[in-house]
Amino acid sequence: MATRDTGTEQLIKDTAKRIFFSEGKLHATTQDIADAAGVNRTLLNYYFRSRDILFEQVVLEARAEMSAIMDSIFTAELEFKDKIQQMINIFMEQAMQFPYREMYVVMEFNRTEKIVPEEKKNKIRQFLKEINAEMEKGKIKKMDPRQFLMNLFALMAYPLITNCLNKSLYNINDAEYLKLMKERKQLIFEMIYQ
Repeated sequence: MATRDTGTEQLIKDTAKRIFFSEGKLHATTQDIADAAGVNRTLLNYYFRSRDILFEQVVLEARAEMSAIMDSIFTAELEFKDKIQQMINIFMEQAMQFPYREMYVVMEFNRTEKIVPEEKKNKIRQFLKEINAEMEKGKIKKMDPRQFLMNLFALMAYPLITNCLNKSLYNINDAEYLKLMKERKQLIFEMIYQ
């Protein structure tokens, strides 16, 4: 029995991840991915059989990766303020590296109508209680904690998802935009804790 070359399989997934999530090429073909990975399309099809299977695998892994990162922050034994700063820094760093990942994960979630696992919902409920407690202490503006969390993720994700539009509107290059996004991490934190 032949053994699979997991290095080649990982190379293909990493290349697809870069093409989908860093470059934003949702409609990249298996040939595009194979060419970028430096393998032939037959080899790509050997591992994944189709673009859809590869795409689904990459999206599932991306969702699991981001979920693990966020879960570790949600459940960290940190002061709430430190937890928020860590969340902003990590999310923004990840989103700068893979600006289209969240969009693809949400699109795939909508397409497949997946249900958020109860364990994940429980972690979010606990985090919402922490947000509410911080509001009750008067440390952050009082509102529905769900609004707070949606606002936070909108402040972090939206400028990265719309980076092509923003770069064109403001006539800036990639390096200038990256500098803006790095500055944005602190600005978001300061909006919450003035």
